[in-house]
Amino acid sequence: MMLGSMKMKALVFREFGSSDVLTYEEIAKPAISNDEVCIEMKAVGVNFADIYRRKGNYHLAGNPPYILGYEGSGIISEIGSSVTGYKVGDRVAFADVPYANAEYVAAKETHIVPIPDEISFEIAASVMLQGLTAHYLVNDSYQIKPGDTALVHAVAGGVGQLLTQMIRLKGGEVIGLTSSNEKKEKALSIGANEVLLYNEDWVSLTKELTKKKNGVDVVYESVGSTIMNSFEAAKVHGTVVFYGMAGGDPVHIDPRMLMDTSKTLTGGDLWNVLISKEERIKRSKELFNWIATKQINVQSPTIFALKDGKLAHDLLESRKSTGKIILTV
Repeated sequence: MMLGSMKMKALVFREFGSSDVLTYEEIAKPAISNDEVCIEMKAVGVNFADIYRRKGNYHLAGNPPYILGYEGSGIISEIGSSVTGYKVGDRVAFADVPYANAEYVAAKETHIVPIPDEISFEIAASVMLQGLTAHYLVNDSYQIKPGDTALVHAVAGGVGQLLTQMIRLKGGEVIGLTSSNEKKEKALSIGANEVLLYNEDWVSLTKELTKKKNGVDVVYESVGSTIMNSFEAAKVHGTVVFYGMAGGDPVHIDPRMLMDTSKTLTGGDLWNVLISKEERIKRSKELFNWIATKQINVQSPTIFALKDGKLAHDLLESRKSTGKIILTV
Protein backbone atom coordinates (compact mmCIF):
# COMPACT_ATOMS: atom_id res chain seq x y z
CA MET A 1 0.00 0.00 0.00
CA MET A 2 1.47 3.32 -1.09
CA LEU A 3 0.49 6.24 1.11
CA GLY A 4 -0.46 9.58 -0.36
CA SER A 5 -0.26 13.05 1.17
CA MET A 6 -4.02 13.27 1.82
CA LYS A 7 -5.45 12.11 5.14
CA MET A 8 -8.24 9.70 6.10
CA LYS A 9 -9.66 8.05 9.21
CA ALA A 10 -8.97 4.35 9.86
CA LEU A 11 -9.27 1.71 12.56
CA VAL A 12 -5.68 0.72 13.38
CA PHE A 13 -3.51 -1.05 15.95
CA ARG A 14 0.21 -0.91 16.73
CA GLU A 15 0.65 -3.95 18.96
CA PHE A 16 -1.01 -7.36 19.24
CA GLY A 17 -3.57 -8.03 21.94
CA SER A 18 -7.21 -7.69 23.01
CA SER A 19 -9.70 -5.37 21.30
CA ASP A 20 -8.30 -2.58 23.50
CA VAL A 21 -5.39 -2.19 21.06
CA LEU A 22 -7.75 -0.88 18.35
CA THR A 23 -7.80 2.89 17.88
CA TYR A 24 -9.60 5.18 15.42
CA GLU A 25 -7.26 7.81 14.06
CA GLU A 26 -6.14 9.88 11.11
CA ILE A 27 -3.51 8.38 8.80
CA ALA A 28 -2.34 8.94 5.22
CA LYS A 29 -4.80 8.06 2.46
CA PRO A 30 -3.51 5.34 0.06
CA ALA A 31 -2.23 6.42 -3.36
CA ILE A 32 -3.33 4.22 -6.27
CA SER A 33 -1.25 2.56 -9.00
CA ASN A 34 -2.19 2.49 -12.71
CA ASP A 35 -4.12 -0.79 -12.33
CA GLU A 36 -5.96 0.20 -9.14
CA VAL A 37 -9.05 2.11 -8.10
CA CYS A 38 -9.63 4.08 -4.92
CA ILE A 39 -12.82 3.05 -3.13
CA GLU A 40 -14.67 5.35 -0.76
CA MET A 41 -15.76 2.67 1.71
CA LYS A 42 -19.37 2.26 2.86
CA ALA A 43 -19.38 -1.11 4.67
CA VAL A 44 -16.73 -3.57 5.86
CA GLY A 45 -17.23 -7.22 6.90
CA VAL A 46 -15.78 -8.30 10.27
CA ASN A 47 -14.33 -11.83 10.28
CA PHE A 48 -12.54 -14.14 12.72
CA ALA A 49 -9.39 -13.68 10.62
CA ASP A 50 -9.38 -10.02 11.77
CA ILE A 51 -9.36 -11.18 15.40
CA TYR A 52 -6.58 -13.72 14.74
CA ARG A 53 -4.48 -11.01 13.07
CA ARG A 54 -5.12 -8.55 15.88
CA LYS A 55 -3.91 -11.17 18.37
CA GLY A 56 -0.82 -11.95 16.28
CA ASN A 57 -1.91 -15.50 15.33
CA TYR A 58 -2.13 -14.85 11.58
CA HIS A 59 0.34 -13.52 9.04
CA LEU A 60 0.23 -9.72 8.78
CA ALA A 61 2.15 -7.77 6.14
CA GLY A 62 3.82 -4.39 6.51
CA ASN A 63 4.64 -2.30 9.56
CA PRO A 64 2.48 -0.59 12.22
CA PRO A 65 0.02 1.03 12.24
CA TYR A 66 -1.73 -2.13 11.02
CA ILE A 67 -5.14 -1.94 9.33
CA LEU A 68 -7.44 -4.96 9.44
CA GLY A 69 -10.25 -5.98 7.08
CA TYR A 70 -10.28 -7.46 3.58
CA GLU A 71 -14.01 -7.69 2.74
CA GLY A 72 -16.19 -4.69 1.96
CA SER A 73 -18.09 -2.42 -0.38
CA GLY A 74 -18.13 1.19 -1.50
CA ILE A 75 -18.06 3.67 -4.36
CA ILE A 76 -15.12 4.22 -6.72
CA SER A 77 -13.74 7.73 -6.13
CA GLU A 78 -10.67 7.56 -8.40
CA ILE A 79 -9.35 5.24 -11.12
CA GLY A 80 -5.83 4.40 -12.30
CA SER A 81 -4.73 5.21 -15.88
CA SER A 82 -4.93 1.59 -17.10
CA VAL A 83 -8.33 0.76 -15.53
CA THR A 84 -10.94 0.22 -18.26
CA GLY A 85 -13.76 -1.80 -16.69
CA TYR A 86 -14.93 0.75 -14.12
CA LYS A 87 -15.59 4.47 -13.74
CA VAL A 88 -15.82 6.94 -10.86
CA GLY A 89 -19.15 6.51 -9.08
CA ASP A 90 -19.47 2.75 -9.68
CA ARG A 91 -20.66 0.64 -6.72
CA VAL A 92 -18.23 -2.23 -6.07
CA ALA A 93 -17.41 -4.93 -3.52
CA PHE A 94 -14.46 -7.21 -2.74
CA ALA A 95 -13.61 -10.31 -0.72
CA ASP A 96 -9.82 -10.18 -0.72
CA VAL A 97 -8.44 -6.65 -0.64
CA PRO A 98 -6.41 -5.69 2.46
CA TYR A 99 -6.66 -2.60 4.71
CA ALA A 100 -10.46 -2.35 4.43
CA ASN A 101 -11.02 -0.81 7.91
CA ALA A 102 -10.55 2.69 6.54
CA GLU A 103 -12.40 5.51 4.79
CA TYR A 104 -10.53 4.80 1.53
CA VAL A 105 -9.06 1.60 0.12
CA ALA A 106 -6.79 1.06 -2.91
CA ALA A 107 -7.86 -2.07 -4.82
CA LYS A 108 -6.63 -3.74 -7.99
CA GLU A 109 -9.22 -3.70 -10.77
CA THR A 110 -8.96 -7.52 -10.92
CA HIS A 111 -10.09 -7.88 -7.29
CA ILE A 112 -13.34 -5.88 -7.32
CA VAL A 113 -16.82 -6.82 -8.55
CA PRO A 114 -19.79 -4.64 -9.49
CA ILE A 115 -22.76 -4.50 -7.09
CA PRO A 116 -26.21 -4.55 -8.73
CA ASP A 117 -28.65 -1.77 -7.75
CA GLU A 118 -30.89 -4.20 -5.82
CA ILE A 119 -28.08 -5.10 -3.38
CA SER A 120 -27.23 -2.68 -0.56
CA PHE A 121 -23.66 -1.91 0.48
CA GLU A 122 -24.39 -3.60 3.83
CA ILE A 123 -25.60 -6.86 2.25
CA ALA A 124 -22.71 -6.88 -0.27
CA ALA A 125 -20.18 -6.53 2.56
CA SER A 126 -22.01 -9.29 4.46
CA VAL A 127 -21.89 -11.97 1.76
CA MET A 128 -18.71 -11.62 -0.27
CA LEU A 129 -16.66 -13.97 1.89
CA GLN A 130 -19.26 -16.34 3.29
CA GLY A 131 -21.46 -16.30 0.19
CA LEU A 132 -18.64 -17.06 -2.23
CA THR A 133 -17.40 -19.78 0.13
CA ALA A 134 -20.83 -21.46 0.11
CA HIS A 135 -20.95 -21.00 -3.67
CA TYR A 136 -17.74 -22.97 -4.35
CA LEU A 137 -18.70 -25.62 -1.77
CA VAL A 138 -21.90 -26.53 -3.67
CA ASN A 139 -20.44 -26.09 -7.17
CA ASP A 140 -16.79 -27.17 -7.01
CA SER A 141 -15.87 -29.12 -3.86
CA TYR A 142 -18.92 -31.32 -4.35
CA GLN A 143 -21.51 -30.59 -7.02
CA ILE A 144 -24.93 -30.84 -5.38
CA LYS A 145 -27.45 -32.77 -7.50
CA PRO A 146 -31.22 -33.09 -7.01
CA GLY A 147 -31.87 -35.82 -4.43
CA ASP A 148 -28.52 -35.46 -2.64
CA THR A 149 -28.53 -35.30 1.15
CA ALA A 150 -25.90 -33.08 2.78
CA LEU A 151 -24.83 -32.90 6.42
CA VAL A 152 -23.92 -29.28 7.22
CA HIS A 153 -21.81 -28.52 10.30
CA ALA A 154 -22.42 -25.19 12.12
CA VAL A 155 -25.64 -24.90 10.14
CA ALA A 156 -26.78 -21.67 11.85
CA GLY A 157 -23.49 -19.84 11.20
CA GLY A 158 -22.88 -17.39 8.37
CA VAL A 159 -21.63 -19.93 5.83
CA GLY A 160 -24.00 -22.61 7.16
CA GLN A 161 -27.12 -20.53 6.52
CA LEU A 162 -26.09 -19.64 2.95
CA LEU A 163 -24.88 -23.18 2.25
CA THR A 164 -28.21 -24.63 3.40
CA GLN A 165 -30.18 -22.36 1.09
CA MET A 166 -27.91 -23.09 -1.90
CA ILE A 167 -28.18 -26.86 -1.38
CA ARG A 168 -31.98 -26.57 -1.31
CA LEU A 169 -31.88 -24.32 -4.39
CA LYS A 170 -30.04 -27.09 -6.25
CA GLY A 171 -32.56 -29.76 -5.22
CA GLY A 172 -30.67 -31.26 -2.28
CA GLU A 173 -31.80 -31.94 1.28
CA VAL A 174 -30.02 -30.67 4.39
CA ILE A 175 -29.40 -32.26 7.78
CA GLY A 176 -27.90 -29.54 9.93
CA LEU A 177 -25.71 -29.71 13.02
CA THR A 178 -25.68 -27.01 15.67
CA SER A 179 -25.17 -26.41 19.39
CA SER A 180 -28.51 -25.08 20.73
CA ASN A 181 -32.27 -25.28 20.24
CA GLU A 182 -32.36 -21.57 19.39
CA LYS A 183 -29.88 -22.12 16.55
CA LYS A 184 -31.79 -25.25 15.52
CA GLU A 185 -34.97 -23.16 15.04
CA LYS A 186 -33.01 -20.62 13.02
CA ALA A 187 -31.67 -23.33 10.68
CA LEU A 188 -35.11 -24.92 10.22
CA SER A 189 -36.58 -21.50 9.40
CA ILE A 190 -34.17 -21.03 6.48
CA GLY A 191 -34.78 -24.43 4.93
CA ALA A 192 -32.87 -27.19 6.71
CA ASN A 193 -34.92 -30.41 6.52
CA GLU A 194 -33.68 -31.74 9.87
CA VAL A 195 -31.37 -30.28 12.52
CA LEU A 196 -29.45 -32.31 15.10
CA LEU A 197 -27.57 -31.04 18.15
CA TYR A 198 -23.89 -31.75 18.76
CA ASN A 199 -24.66 -33.16 22.23
CA GLU A 200 -26.83 -35.88 20.64
CA ASP A 201 -25.53 -39.07 18.98
CA TRP A 202 -25.72 -37.28 15.66
CA VAL A 203 -23.89 -39.95 13.66
CA SER A 204 -26.49 -42.62 14.53
CA LEU A 205 -29.35 -40.17 14.07
CA THR A 206 -27.99 -39.15 10.63
CA LYS A 207 -27.88 -42.80 9.56
CA GLU A 208 -31.41 -43.25 10.89
CA LEU A 209 -32.59 -40.29 8.80
CA THR A 210 -30.87 -41.67 5.68
CA LYS A 211 -31.85 -45.33 6.05
CA LYS A 212 -31.86 -46.11 2.31
CA LYS A 213 -28.33 -44.76 1.80
CA ASN A 214 -27.09 -45.47 5.36
CA GLY A 215 -25.39 -42.08 5.42
CA VAL A 216 -25.32 -38.76 3.61
CA ASP A 217 -23.90 -38.11 0.14
CA VAL A 218 -21.71 -35.27 1.40
CA VAL A 219 -20.61 -33.76 4.72
CA TYR A 220 -19.54 -30.10 4.82
CA GLU A 221 -17.00 -30.23 7.66
CA SER A 222 -15.96 -26.89 9.19
CA VAL A 223 -15.26 -27.96 12.79
CA GLY A 224 -12.13 -30.05 12.23
CA SER A 225 -12.11 -32.06 15.45
CA THR A 226 -15.27 -33.89 14.31
CA ILE A 227 -13.85 -35.17 11.01
CA MET A 228 -13.88 -38.90 11.87
CA ASN A 229 -17.53 -38.65 12.95
CA SER A 230 -18.23 -36.96 9.65
CA PHE A 231 -16.71 -39.90 7.77
CA GLU A 232 -18.90 -42.24 9.79
CA ALA A 233 -22.00 -40.20 8.89
CA ALA A 234 -21.14 -40.34 5.16
CA LYS A 235 -22.44 -43.23 3.07
CA VAL A 236 -20.19 -45.68 1.20
CA HIS A 237 -18.93 -43.66 -1.82
CA GLY A 238 -19.76 -40.49 0.16
CA THR A 239 -17.65 -37.33 0.30
CA VAL A 240 -16.35 -35.23 3.21
CA VAL A 241 -15.50 -31.63 2.28
CA PHE A 242 -13.07 -30.15 4.82
CA TYR A 243 -13.06 -26.35 4.73
CA GLY A 244 -12.56 -25.14 8.30
CA MET A 245 -11.45 -26.09 11.80
CA ALA A 246 -13.37 -23.85 14.20
CA GLY A 247 -13.30 -26.63 16.81
CA GLY A 248 -9.63 -27.56 16.54
CA ASP A 249 -7.25 -29.47 14.27
CA PRO A 250 -8.47 -32.66 12.58
CA VAL A 251 -6.69 -35.98 13.13
CA HIS A 252 -4.48 -37.37 10.37
CA ILE A 253 -6.51 -39.40 7.88
CA ASP A 254 -5.45 -42.93 6.99
CA PRO A 255 -5.76 -43.41 3.19
CA ARG A 256 -6.57 -47.08 3.81
CA MET A 257 -9.80 -46.01 5.50
CA LEU A 258 -10.71 -44.12 2.33
CA MET A 259 -9.93 -47.20 0.25
CA ASP A 260 -11.86 -49.60 2.51
CA THR A 261 -15.00 -47.41 2.57
CA SER A 262 -14.73 -45.96 -0.98
CA LYS A 263 -15.10 -42.50 0.56
CA THR A 264 -13.61 -39.25 -0.70
CA LEU A 265 -11.90 -36.50 1.30
CA THR A 266 -11.54 -33.16 -0.40
CA GLY A 267 -10.49 -29.73 0.85
CA GLY A 268 -11.65 -26.26 -0.04
CA ASP A 269 -10.26 -22.75 0.31
CA LEU A 270 -11.75 -19.60 -1.19
CA TRP A 271 -8.35 -18.14 -2.11
CA ASN A 272 -7.76 -21.05 -4.52
CA VAL A 273 -11.08 -20.23 -6.20
CA LEU A 274 -10.83 -16.44 -6.56
CA ILE A 275 -7.92 -16.62 -8.97
CA SER A 276 -8.99 -14.18 -11.70
CA LYS A 277 -11.15 -11.16 -12.40
CA GLU A 278 -13.47 -13.41 -14.47
CA GLU A 279 -13.94 -15.93 -11.62
CA ARG A 280 -14.72 -13.19 -9.10
CA ILE A 281 -17.27 -11.52 -11.38
CA LYS A 282 -18.96 -14.75 -12.56
CA ARG A 283 -19.41 -16.14 -9.05
CA SER A 284 -20.47 -12.89 -7.37
CA LYS A 285 -22.95 -12.20 -10.19
CA GLU A 286 -24.74 -15.51 -9.54
CA LEU A 287 -24.63 -14.93 -5.77
CA PHE A 288 -26.06 -11.39 -6.05
CA ASN A 289 -28.73 -12.62 -8.47
CA TRP A 290 -29.92 -15.29 -6.02
CA ILE A 291 -30.19 -12.60 -3.32
CA ALA A 292 -31.86 -10.01 -5.56
CA THR A 293 -34.48 -12.55 -6.71
CA LYS A 294 -35.05 -13.67 -3.09
CA GLN A 295 -34.01 -17.26 -3.82
CA ILE A 296 -31.58 -16.77 -0.94
CA ASN A 297 -32.35 -14.70 2.15
CA VAL A 298 -29.53 -12.98 3.98
CA GLN A 299 -30.01 -12.18 7.65
CA SER A 300 -29.73 -8.45 8.35
CA PRO A 301 -26.23 -7.76 9.67
CA THR A 302 -25.40 -6.25 13.05
CA ILE A 303 -23.96 -2.81 12.31
CA PHE A 304 -21.33 -0.78 14.15
CA ALA A 305 -19.64 2.45 13.08
CA LEU A 306 -15.99 2.00 12.02
CA LYS A 307 -14.85 4.04 15.03
CA ASP A 308 -16.60 1.46 17.27
CA GLY A 309 -14.62 -1.46 15.84
CA LYS A 310 -13.66 -2.60 19.35
CA LEU A 311 -17.35 -3.33 20.15
CA ALA A 312 -17.71 -5.30 16.90
CA HIS A 313 -14.66 -7.43 17.77
CA ASP A 314 -15.99 -8.03 21.29
CA LEU A 315 -19.37 -9.21 19.97
CA LEU A 316 -17.79 -11.56 17.41
CA GLU A 317 -15.42 -13.02 20.01
CA SER A 318 -18.31 -13.61 22.43
CA ARG A 319 -19.83 -15.97 19.78
CA LYS A 320 -23.25 -14.65 20.83
CA SER A 321 -24.02 -13.07 17.47
CA THR A 322 -25.97 -14.71 14.67
CA GLY A 323 -25.49 -13.41 11.17
CA LYS A 324 -22.80 -11.05 10.00
CA ILE A 325 -21.22 -8.13 11.84
CA ILE A 326 -20.24 -5.17 9.70
CA LEU A 327 -18.66 -1.76 10.18
CA THR A 328 -20.10 1.22 8.33
CA VAL A 329 -17.94 4.11 7.24
